[in-house]
Amino acid sequence: MKQRQQLHGSNRLKKQATKSLWSILVHQFHSIIVWLLAVAAAFSIAIGDEAEGAAIFMVLIINAAIGFFTERRAAKSMEALLRIAEVRTRVRRDGIVRMVDAQDLVPGEIVMLYAGDVVTADLRLTETSNLKIDESVLTGESMPVRKQTAAIDAGTMVGDCTNMAFKGTAITQGTGEGIVVAIGMNTEIGRISELAQKAEADIPPLERRLDRLGHRLVWLAFGLAILTVGIGFMRGHPLTDMIQTGVALAIAAVPEGLPVVATLSLARGMWRMASRNALINNLSSVETLGATTIILTDKTGTLTENRMTVMRYLLAGRDVDVEPLDKPLQFQIDGVEADRADDNALDWAVKIGALCNNAELGDGSDGAQSGDPMEIALLTVDQAEGLGRHSLRDQYDRVGQYAFDPDRKMMATVHRGRKGYLYSVKGAPEAVIAACQNVLTDGGTRELDCQARKAWNDRNSQTAATGLRLLALAMKQCGPDNADPYKDLTLIGLVGFVDPLREDVPAAIADSLNAGVRVVMLTGDHADTAKRIARDAGLGHDDLTVISGAELRQIDLGSPDSEEEQRILSTDVFARVSPEAKLLLAALYQKKGHVVAMTGDGVNDAPALKKADIGIAMGQRGTQVAREAADMVLKDDAFSTIIVAMHQGRVIFDNIRKFVVYLLSCNVSEVLVVAVAVGAGLPVPLLPLQILFLNLITDVFPAFALGFGPGDDSIMRQPPRDPSEPVVDRPRWMFIGLLGGVITAATLVAFALALFWLKLDPAPAITVAFLTLALAQLWNVFNMRMPGSGLLINEVTRNRYVWGALVLCSVLIGLAVWLPWLSNLLGLPSPGTQGLALAVGMSFVPLLIGQLILATPLVAHAGSAAHRPSA
Repeated sequence: MKQRQQLHGSNRLKKQATKSLWSILVHQFHSIIVWLLAVAAAFSIAIGDEAEGAAIFMVLIINAAIGFFTERRAAKSMEALLRIAEVRTRVRRDGIVRMVDAQDLVPGEIVMLYAGDVVTADLRLTETSNLKIDESVLTGESMPVRKQTAAIDAGTMVGDCTNMAFKGTAITQGTGEGIVVAIGMNTEIGRISELAQKAEADIPPLERRLDRLGHRLVWLAFGLAILTVGIGFMRGHPLTDMIQTGVALAIAAVPEGLPVVATLSLARGMWRMASRNALINNLSSVETLGATTIILTDKTGTLTENRMTVMRYLLAGRDVDVEPLDKPLQFQIDGVEADRADDNALDWAVKIGALCNNAELGDGSDGAQSGDPMEIALLTVDQAEGLGRHSLRDQYDRVGQYAFDPDRKMMATVHRGRKGYLYSVKGAPEAVIAACQNVLTDGGTRELDCQARKAWNDRNSQTAATGLRLLALAMKQCGPDNADPYKDLTLIGLVGFVDPLREDVPAAIADSLNAGVRVVMLTGDHADTAKRIARDAGLGHDDLTVISGAELRQIDLGSPDSEEEQRILSTDVFARVSPEAKLLLAALYQKKGHVVAMTGDGVNDAPALKKADIGIAMGQRGTQVAREAADMVLKDDAFSTIIVAMHQGRVIFDNIRKFVVYLLSCNVSEVLVVAVAVGAGLPVPLLPLQILFLNLITDVFPAFALGFGPGDDSIMRQPPRDPSEPVVDRPRWMFIGLLGGVITAATLVAFALALFWLKLDPAPAITVAFLTLALAQLWNVFNMRMPGSGLLINEVTRNRYVWGALVLCSVLIGLAVWLPWLSNLLGLPSPGTQGLALAVGMSFVPLLIGQLILATPLVAHAGSAAHRPSA
């Protein structure tokens, strides 16, 4: 095997070229903001102020470095997420079916195919059973292609190669086997990928909105800068100074760090979710998670453990309980041990469960098992009895299979025995019972009349109501091997499985309901079983409502009348629901304004997963088709992971809002300080280089810190936000204006007091204004707490990155005043003890006023309204 792998290489397509370090660096200089800075630097040098020009160029380099490293880190996070997922495939090696890494496949291997798989190499099919493959990725043809094993002419077009399965295509129905004939870039999809040009990645909606916000602010700031230059020139300020000030104002007014900080915040959030078993496929999904209003969840494996165990066989006239599978296995009837060898119906039930089965136990360990959990449970009973399916196959050689049909809700296998052919069948109880003509009893085979059929269906419902999941087993023996497998069957009995509820599910559902997010169960299970699990999980109380698939089929889900629509929207559990119904239900909820998250694991779930606002696939039991269609993949298949991811989504969006409000309020204050002073005839309180220094210090580090915050404790006790709500809504614009105005007022009052009360010269008075503004912007970070949260203990004060940013920025601001060469460069002479005390004292005024604003009932109400539910 190793020699073949060395000869043929890895079964992987060539990765698209990742963004190079050089392209990331060049990207930092594409912004109009950067070019404005470059113009300002060139202008400074042209008028002989080389030091200021060099300083502006230094700011350019620092900004580029920050953008480069943050973008590179985000790219690495995405690459690491992609490496987490591992595609595995079933192969037969040395006569044993194993799950292996798909990239280790080599030509000549035998690959097993099942509905839901994505084909992992080009295969020549050697065995098929009702096998259909979706080849739309290669041919564009949406209809699945039925496959067969007969030879075809050489040179046949890909779409007509009915005896081939191609890498990247999806098994939609049936089963099959094939021999690997091509891997990696030698496959059909590999050849196509060589010709395909690299497509540009979509920009996430949130980043686009932030970018549009930034560009609007550019034009607003540009207009304000021109107005300031005009007023200053008419007031007698030198034109060159005012032009420099105007350019600096235009730069200061625009939060150019928004896209970088937003991308880093989203990417870091994705990594956090990955560490908690939730893989996010794209950045925009992080934003949508926080707005989810309803979760349409599967039952098996999501709410339950997906660890099926056979608990009971329901045979004619008796129930046989199966004791926990501690060898030797024990059957009991009314508490008395029963012998399988003396019970013909029980013996056939165990046999049919093992024969009509595609699972593999391997060496018996959990990692070696593969297949459907219910089939694994049936095989485990047979093997625990000391027989095993391989010994059964010596007696009944499998010669054919009819794969599970979603419409018939049954599957069948055909076996050659001593007395002809044995057809073994299993499936949904109501479907199998309807297909049976006879029933196996202690006295032999008897006709299954209408009364007996009703009794079996009642027994099925009563048992399902106890929480067991049920399958029916049937068989027939006849001469030909091409008979209708579902005709003239003999019912053997029902087999009941238990799939225990996950321990963390009730608490997770309670958290979801507290967050204003409704949970609805969509399952293929029996209504009574689903209702029992739903009640145990906490989905409903005594008034829990259930609609069965049969009832749903009587309703036009595309356009239900008002009464039907209201009934559907208030239902807690949908049982025996089809994939088509899942799709229509998702559309109906979306039509009513909900943001829908939906779980799924099968091929047929893929359309509904794509339709949902957040499609959630299972990482362990989910098919590759479902995982590729989903926006999020749960590595542990646990419902509680959805709640964790939703919490992270809310925190991330809330953090983005925090640093947007922070950046804009700081930038507004910088512009207003200069504009108002110039308009009032005062000296310019801030020089261009000082503004650029402040913009770098107060914009970047505190904004990063807010973007990394842990979030407010109450965020999952708030209803979901409206997804159409902008990042900066009307209440936040008002808050930005208030904070910017208060910081401006405090700075100008300190500047005026320094000039007219302390009698400082303009240069040290400017230092007072600079320190007041710089420190006020730093303390402004504490005004970003959620309204209604604690004054001293809240999500901002608990954020260790905020304290780190404050310490770092305070040191840098101190160096700007007391480091001689830097203070000379920035034009910041010492203001003396009184000036320093004035600046520090006035810098706390915006913080105090901001806290008073947050404490007012009106603002607290606006803060709560920011998390409105979607109607």
